[in-house]
Amino acid sequence: MALLPVADALDRILSGAMPTEVEHVGPATAAGRTLAADLSALRTQPPFPSSAMDGYAVRASDLVPGVVLKVIGEAPAGRAFGGKVGPGEAVRIFTGAPVPDGADTVVIQETVQVDASGIRPQKLEAAGRHIRSAGLDFAQGDVLLRAGLRLGPRAVALAAAMGHASLPVRRRPRVALLATGDELVRPGEAARPDQIVASNIYAVAGQVEAAGGEAVDLGIATDDFASLEAAISRAETMGADVIVTLGGASVGDHDLVQSALTKRGMELGFWRIAMRPGKPLIFGRLGRTRILGLPGNPVSAIVCAQLFLVPLVRALCGDPAAGADATEPAVLGAAMPANDERQDYVRVRITGSDTHGAPVVAPFPKQDSSMLRVFAEADALLVRPPKAPAAEAGTAVRIIRL
Repeated sequence: MALLPVADALDRILSGAMPTEVEHVGPATAAGRTLAADLSALRTQPPFPSSAMDGYAVRASDLVPGVVLKVIGEAPAGRAFGGKVGPGEAVRIFTGAPVPDGADTVVIQETVQVDASGIRPQKLEAAGRHIRSAGLDFAQGDVLLRAGLRLGPRAVALAAAMGHASLPVRRRPRVALLATGDELVRPGEAARPDQIVASNIYAVAGQVEAAGGEAVDLGIATDDFASLEAAISRAETMGADVIVTLGGASVGDHDLVQSALTKRGMELGFWRIAMRPGKPLIFGRLGRTRILGLPGNPVSAIVCAQLFLVPLVRALCGDPAAGADATEPAVLGAAMPANDERQDYVRVRITGSDTHGAPVVAPFPKQDSSMLRVFAEADALLVRPPKAPAAEAGTAVRIIRL
């Protein structure tokens, strides 16, 4: 089977990925969720002309040199003045309060002299000064938030201001994560000299959660069919939308993941990609559940999760831009040799920027896919296409920020 190009692999993984069902949540728990429907404003904001400053509501036509205005009342925020401002009158007003009938200007308190006879404005403001018109922010019926939007704090605040006590969002896709291999132990557990600490699962879980999914840790399966099948069965029982295995995706004598999944009924889509790191990646379907078998090397697993699992989670959340190009332009800060037939994702530091503001990147000398320290120190992945020629410093390149 020929190696599959990265773009083709992503297309196949996202093909037919339907958004999860709709749930309704309140604004307090909506951050990080993805809107399932457009939201229109249920009210106008502000619903009335309001003061933008603390001061006095007056008639602009009264503002002439030496004028003294009689204060006839007060308008705090949340309690409107019930009367009308007539000639020679003013109402003490505070930020956010409705502008009284008859008034068309607010003079701020810092420019007013106050004595027993009334107020003496020292600055003659024009009509409309320091007043927020009704609907300045938005009007009832305005569509302000679109389906597919990942709700951040600002969007949640806007939804609340629009009057929405309940927001339609997509259920968080459930992603079951299974580390595999006799050589793995949990952090803090006693390890034999021939064992290592399982680390990939924590990074991938973080990527899932950051993308809007729900990561479920299935633990570590040993290198035998019974252990793998038991874990896969648990994932199916919990209704996982995606099962992600970590390790065992190759074809060695002890790489049993593909065989166990096939025995369980998985329809294999592909299992080798023309990329570095991360060539032995499994993709398939087990009924309604999508399967991603990531490589065991830490950098390979995390890079593959960034390129394929994160877009899949976003697609299941209903994000219309889930498969969008995540790269940005950069400039190579050091010479690089020609690339081979695989697309390379090179760990780089951002060392500065050029005269146009593009980041300048320098590759780490060692790129081994087992080196988490280098990966943790990297700022970005430099994407080198298959068979890219040797490149000198200053060459335009594309990067994915980490």
